[in-house]
Amino acid sequence: MAEYRRYATALALSIHGLIHLLGIVVYFELAAVADLPYKTTLLGGVVDVGDTGIRVFGALNGVAAVGFVASAVALVAGWRYWRALLVAVTLFSLLLTTLDWTVASTGILANLAILAALFVHARFRT
Repeated sequence: MAEYRRYATALALSIHGLIHLLGIVVYFELAAVADLPYKTTLLGGVVDVGDTGIRVFGALNGVAAVGFVASAVALVAGWRYWRALLVAVTLFSLLLTTLDWTVASTGILANLAILAALFVHARFRT
């Protein structure tokens, strides 16, 4: 059963990471996504970062995507530091989703759930 949980967790982390790729797709104007319109503002429209800034933001979402997939691979492979990597990428993702909260509020909740699960797992592991 533990193996099943490990693979299910890795799949969920990978999916969360792949969702971050939408930031590249939309903010590099590679495709239109109905629920994620192209814009140049963050923090609910308060801060206008311009076209270049939003592309940098999109690229940072790509970094988060790679981080989540790497965390998933590290978990399945049994890499010793998978938790540290996952904490770091989740905090980074939480920052990104908070900056774009108007369209990424579900991502905020997902990141908080990941952090809570890591905390609970660490508390009851010993």
